[in-house]
Amino acid sequence: MSAPSSAAAASALPFYAPTGLECQLFEQAYANHLPLLLKGPTGCGKTRFVAHMAARLGRPLYTVSCHDDLTAADLTGRFLLKGGETVWVDGPLTRALREGAILYLDEVVEARKDVTVVLHPVTDDRRTLPLERTGETLVAPPEFMLVISYNPGYQNVLKSLKPSTRQRFVALEFGYPDPETEAAIVSAESGLPKDRCMPLVRVANALRDLKGQDVEEGASTRLIIYAATLIRAGMKPAIALEAALLQPLSDDPDVQAALARVAELALG
Repeated sequence: MSAPSSAAAASALPFYAPTGLECQLFEQAYANHLPLLLKGPTGCGKTRFVAHMAARLGRPLYTVSCHDDLTAADLTGRFLLKGGETVWVDGPLTRALREGAILYLDEVVEARKDVTVVLHPVTDDRRTLPLERTGETLVAPPEFMLVISYNPGYQNVLKSLKPSTRQRFVALEFGYPDPETEAAIVSAESGLPKDRCMPLVRVANALRDLKGQDVEEGASTRLIIYAATLIRAGMKPAIALEAALLQPLSDDPDVQAALARVAELALG
């Protein structure tokens, strides 16, 4: 079987529109065996960026959405009973190390503290993973890369990334794209013409200005894409805006009314 053409390979990449030098930074971190930390608000493209880069580099990708109950054993593996036998089953971290894959831990601050501790030997010059239960010490191949992300806006005293962990990573901060780029992204993802996406981006930017006042988090690019998708499917813009951009931001009727007024003004 012949290798795919460069055009075909490019079309197979998950869509991502760069806003700076983030792709080059990721490639250099990968080439130099450096772990990478992504910081940025919800729905700004961090997960899509990692999927795009993994495909671009031709590496398998394991993604873990971190949560309160995620333990170190969930990442490394555990003994399980199968067919009357006790067998070791690798977790995603162990599989990624064995396969030379990219491991992406999304919202890592949501995981329990023992999760970050188990990552420490993987993120320094040792690049090893001791598995006490099996007696193995895995050494990361050159192709392995660890990427983690979190939303600094949601951090508090109980859920924060310790400095001793943060300083093991090269860090890359994400924000929302400029309006022209964001409209192009929304159009590419939803199929709605760009000129019809621009008013949605204006509304989202107006709502983002309310962050920390009436809403905890601004309207994400993801939510704009949802609104545009509904409009492309035939929904009236007012209904699509209400369902995709206003209702998800607050449950308070007074706040929702204020958001609707802001959206109306942004639309002119």
